Formats: sequence, structure tokens, C-alpha cells
Amino acid sequence: MMLLSRVLVLLALPLVLPGLAAGQSDPYAVERERMVARQLEARGIEDPATLAAMREVPRHEFVPVDRRRHAYQDRPVPIGYGQTISQPHLVAYMTERVRPRAGMRVLEIGTGSGYQAAVLGAILDEVYTIEIIGDLARWGAENLRRAGYDHVQVRHGDGYYGWPEKAPFDAIVVTAAADHIPPPLLEQLSDGGYMVIPVGSPFLTQTLMLVTREGEDIRTRSLVPVRFVPLTRETR
Repeated sequence: MMLLSRVLVLLALPLVLPGLAAGQSDPYAVERERMVARQLEARGIEDPATLAAMREVPRHEFVPVDRRRHAYQDRPVPIGYGQTISQPHLVAYMTERVRPRAGMRVLEIGTGSGYQAAVLGAILDEVYTIEIIGDLARWGAENLRRAGYDHVQVRHGDGYYGWPEKAPFDAIVVTAAADHIPPPLLEQLSDGGYMVIPVGSPFLTQTLMLVTREGEDIRTRSLVPVRFVPLTRETR
């Protein structure tokens, strides 16, 4: 009887060990799945590409090490220099609003830690992102490379002026609040393109706007109230 028990234990071990190994290789996988189910799907995020990207991108790799315990919580996370990484639902919401699909060329303003760019990069092959704070531009680029999104191109510069050499863009995602929609970004938005941008006073509640272009016709629509850090400008 004792021998039979030992045989059963040995037979069971291979069934247990692979699961443990999988958990060790990605200890945040369960938290990421819970984030998608409870914060995104439960609140109306439906786009399959957006949901798949949110499941894929290791959000904990895009926050400071001492704040990783907060990575998958429904809250923004400070990343230094007065900047934050937006809460998961807002990242997914903004991504879904620009209708990401294969073949699109997308510009992001405000790289920060690189997380929003990584989510876009998990869907698209052409993603360009601009960060005005040099240290963040370098850190964001490092995070993107480490996580496997080295096709995302990062530039250190003033995002107000966009990236004219790479324009036009099928979508533009602005992750900092401006008191108006920058004309250079409107010029770089392609016909049929979408832009999401928070518009309003710094440090107060702003309005997330959806901008669409149809030829020379520019249309705007208010989406939801938000609070973003201000769009920082270079001194000229």
C-alpha cells in the first residue's frame, strides 16, 4: 500500500511542476487577466485587439520597481517627474476609441514609461511616440525594448509639433492635457483618421475629446471627463 502511494505521488508531480514553472515565468499573468475581466470588460471595453493587447503587455515592467504592487490596480501610478501612467481602463478606452487595426500608423504624444505605446505596439507595426522629458524618453525606450516592442520609435522632443517627417498618421493618442487641440497635430492627422486628446485647464478636470478628420472637415466629440498632467512645452 505504501509503495502504491509513492507511485501515485510521483505520477502526480509532472502535472504540478509545469504549472509552477508557468507561474514563475510570469507571476503577474493572473493579475493581468483579472485586470482585463474586472476593469475593462466589466466596464464596456469590447474591441478584441485592445483586450488582447492589454492581456499581453506586462504593465508591471512600465512602472518603477517600488510601485509594481500597484501596477494592475484601477489607479494611475506615479513614474517620477510629476508624471503618471494612467489607470488600465483609461489606457484601454483611449486605445479602443482610435479603432486600432493592422496597417495603421499611429503617433502618441507623451511617452512617459512607454506603456500606452506598448499597448499600441502590441497591435500595430508602426507606432511613433514623443516625450519632452529626456530622462523619461530614455527610460520609456528602454522599457519598450526590454518588453519586446523595439519596433516602437521614441523621440525626445516637444509633442505639440508632432512628428511631421512620419506624417500622416491614421491615429494620434495624446496622453497629456492641452488647453486647445494643437494645429500641427490636426495637420498630421490623415483623412479618415482619429485623435483622442484631453482638453482643458491643467490640474483640473478636462474633457477627453475624439477628433475625426474627413477631408478638410474636422469634427470633435466630447467623450468623458478626465484628469491628465499638462502637456509640457519647450521654451522657444
